[in-house]
Amino acid sequence: MTSGARSPSPEPPGPQPIRRLHESLINRIAAGEIIHRPASALKELLENSLDAGSTSIQVIVKDGGMKLLQIQDNGCGIRKEDLPLLAERFTTSKLTTFSDLSKLTTYGFRGEALASISHVAHLTVITKTQSNNCAWKAAYVDGGLVPSKAGYTSDPKPCAGNNGTTIIIEDMFYNTPTRMSALRSSSEEYARILDVMTKYAVHNSKVSFGCKKAGSLSPELSTPSCSDISQAIRQLYGHSIAKELLHVTASSVSDDSTDMDDPEDPEAWSAEAYVTNANYQGKKTALLLFINHRLVESHRIKRSIESIYSGILPKGSSPFVYLSINLDPRSVDVNVHPTKREVHFLNEESIIERISDAIQQKLAGQSQSRVFEYQTLLTGGIAQSGSRKGKEKASNVDEVEEDGEAPEDDRRASGSQVKKVLSQHKVRTSLQDRTLDSMIPVTDPLRTESDEPVTAIRLRDIKESTCHFASIAELRRLATKRIHHDLTEIIKKHTFVGVIDMSRCLTLIQHNKNLYMVNHAALAEEMFYQLALLQFGDYNRLKLDPPPSLRMLVKFAVDVEEDTARSGMSEDEIVDRIVKTLMDRREMLLEYFSLDISETGDVKALPHLLREYTPNLDKLPMFLMRLGPQVIWESEQECFGSFMRELAYFYSPAPLSVVSAPASDEDRQKTQKSEVWRIQNILFHAMRKYLAAPKSLLDNDVVQVASLPDLYRVFERC
Repeated sequence: MTSGARSPSPEPPGPQPIRRLHESLINRIAAGEIIHRPASALKELLENSLDAGSTSIQVIVKDGGMKLLQIQDNGCGIRKEDLPLLAERFTTSKLTTFSDLSKLTTYGFRGEALASISHVAHLTVITKTQSNNCAWKAAYVDGGLVPSKAGYTSDPKPCAGNNGTTIIIEDMFYNTPTRMSALRSSSEEYARILDVMTKYAVHNSKVSFGCKKAGSLSPELSTPSCSDISQAIRQLYGHSIAKELLHVTASSVSDDSTDMDDPEDPEAWSAEAYVTNANYQGKKTALLLFINHRLVESHRIKRSIESIYSGILPKGSSPFVYLSINLDPRSVDVNVHPTKREVHFLNEESIIERISDAIQQKLAGQSQSRVFEYQTLLTGGIAQSGSRKGKEKASNVDEVEEDGEAPEDDRRASGSQVKKVLSQHKVRTSLQDRTLDSMIPVTDPLRTESDEPVTAIRLRDIKESTCHFASIAELRRLATKRIHHDLTEIIKKHTFVGVIDMSRCLTLIQHNKNLYMVNHAALAEEMFYQLALLQFGDYNRLKLDPPPSLRMLVKFAVDVEEDTARSGMSEDEIVDRIVKTLMDRREMLLEYFSLDISETGDVKALPHLLREYTPNLDKLPMFLMRLGPQVIWESEQECFGSFMRELAYFYSPAPLSVVSAPASDEDRQKTQKSEVWRIQNILFHAMRKYLAAPKSLLDNDVVQVASLPDLYRVFERC
């Protein structure tokens, strides 16, 4: 065989020529290292605002910061003569020489943030210093000034504005489509923005922060100034974290100091931390780490803290940790990351070890008790699968009921097989069963003196009044929309157990196999609001004989009110204004609400929402006083709604906020027993019939405290 000629190998390519990149390309590449997403641009600008001494920073976001990101502060502003250099690279007011890096106390120092933003977005700056008579507006593209509109020059233009600086970033990454396509949805980018702002708001608790979406009326993040770190954590991260916080301090010399001990010692340091105890169990570690007030990340610190909690928390649970470390600027190298996300500092291992030891000692000192919480369904049950039902049914067959024989119908249905009703599945249904106070004698004018069980008072039917006002129809529609059907079912079919705390208005009720603690004042207030709405314009009247003076009642309430000084008016002026407000509207109050005030200023009658129940007339002065400032008289719907809310608050059994006249222990005991009887036999009976419970009651006023099957499981283990 003959082989063909072998083809020659291609010659290797020669070296490519080295070219100098265009300046715009260099700047755009550098901008990509600093501005990864809208949240990273926001971080740089927040730090600039804090460097400027701002006490208020407000942010507006559109489409996750891609269309618009606006940051407004009230800092020192920027001088007009510095505006041409503002967006050029490496222009800064923080550094002069390289040695200044060793004593840096500000957030920014490179002068790259605004320059990088101007290369990937349209940048507009409005600024005013305290010495200027007006603000100045300038627009930037690719690091240089450009005309804000066609036909204008690129020079900064005077405009109206407040002291401070407003930076507007529009169309971010409009010229880098690859970076634009790599970003997530606008909602996720907005969540990252909120996360950055939340962390800085916690650390800078003396600064007011606000963030909202463009076009939104209310901010989604808003913090006051002049608070402390623990209060900021409570407001921003919630009560569930704040109630479990432990305060930890450590330093290079003393564990009780939060300030560096020797300012001349470059190795001096101090740390302050707020960490959660063993009762809090998060899904992932939340670490807010600030080193010299700069938000940074440190995997070594995070791993060290997680190792502490690994022996305390269950597997899969993580803590919340806020940690602020103050070091001498000479021992910190901040110039190790393009976005300044990481820093290096001297004696890192020993400092981390000292901080970890302090946290561990604090946790060990709080380990005497633990709180375990579990979540249950409001109605106490879920639909069981067929196999589960079958297993339970099979397990109950051929078992004999402990407390008696099975009903005859059950025996006939199952033949010789008898179902056992376990104790934990028995439900008390009789209203005559023993309650917490059933053995205590009660004095009440409505209650008989016999020893027989007292049945609940029979309530009259209340019909809905005919009303053609669109505002009342809308209020009734909203009340119907807010109904929570499961909670309403619990209230309608509950069994009263007893009042456990009159001062805090707490009562126990039972529904099926669950025990609930409810705020009976909040439930009654909601019921009376619904009764007021139901009977609008057709109330019964509760006549006052003799009729008291309106002015006298309002003056009495104003005299005991503590916050009248904040209004800027004297007590007599406040009384005059409230009385005039009610007298000018007395015809409307009589026609719609049956609140009868005579021409001479006497209160002759009040609206009677429930015939079987008389409100505590000691609250009448407070009710009349609150009608002045609390009712929104200008708008029809808000006027009707706020008046009925105040009327419901007057009818609710909430205790008076002022101290009443002293009474003997015997009289006080009789009064309290009488009130407990009224709550059980009138109010809770009325709630069964009239209350359509709204979902808002689940926030703080209805809590499941026990479940019978769960309790039996605990007892069985014991």
